[in-house]
Amino acid sequence: MVDLAGILNDLEAESMVLDEMLTAMPAAGWTMATPAPEWSVAHQIGHLAWTDEVATDAAAAANGQPAAFTAIGAALRAGQISIDSAAAEWAAMPPAQLLQRWREGRKQMAQALENVAPGVKLPWFGPSMSALSMATARIMETWAHGQDVADALALIREPTDRLQHIAHVAVRTRNFAFTVHELTPPEHEFRVELDSPTGELWTWGPIDAAQRVSGPALDFCLLAAKRRHRDDLALVAQGADADKWLDIAQAFAGPPGRGREPAATAETQEEKA
Repeated sequence: MVDLAGILNDLEAESMVLDEMLTAMPAAGWTMATPAPEWSVAHQIGHLAWTDEVATDAAAAANGQPAAFTAIGAALRAGQISIDSAAAEWAAMPPAQLLQRWREGRKQMAQALENVAPGVKLPWFGPSMSALSMATARIMETWAHGQDVADALALIREPTDRLQHIAHVAVRTRNFAFTVHELTPPEHEFRVELDSPTGELWTWGPIDAAQRVSGPALDFCLLAAKRRHRDDLALVAQGADADKWLDIAQAFAGPPGRGREPAATAETQEEKA
């Protein structure tokens, strides 16, 4: 059974993978460009640190102290701040200060989530969610933005079974992916079968479902986090609806964004440049 303490432990473990990359990185690495347009490594960490702080405010709101979270929501709706501007503001900090803020902020967030009573929902910019769901979403974001940093530094991370959290979010957000593309979500569940990094088979949905997706768990997570193009991944769809899902899957709230170009296209663009 999944519990909040276990999720938070996995979140810290995932954070430490990224933390160790940053610690080993030369000082110039903070300004290196990542695959996200106009975002440096510092922008990636600034975004994570800012979002952890907002999640802490959301936990406080769930516990009857809504002022800080309400103010952030109002500023976002008014266009006074945005995801990009917040990342840029935090990225402007000296690297040592930014790294420390992220470390302290994620610990504060974990403590805040632990203090949310069972059954109480945290407000958010999409649907409200439980503390467990928020912690799972933070694993997904930390892993995804960690992938951007790893790509910038030309590093390959060893996949772990923490990917199951990200895959679960992607499966749960199937209908959202269709809706955000102005498509009607399929009526029936899909069968999803993923090969875990340790050789287990992870499954979701009825075994006799007509629409099916299968392949490596790492590839599915890279696709749903929009960190790789479908053409570069070993995922298989059976059925038209499942095939369409692999074109639009996303494990995060908000608009779908640009995603990544296929590797062959990206290499051609680099040669032309």
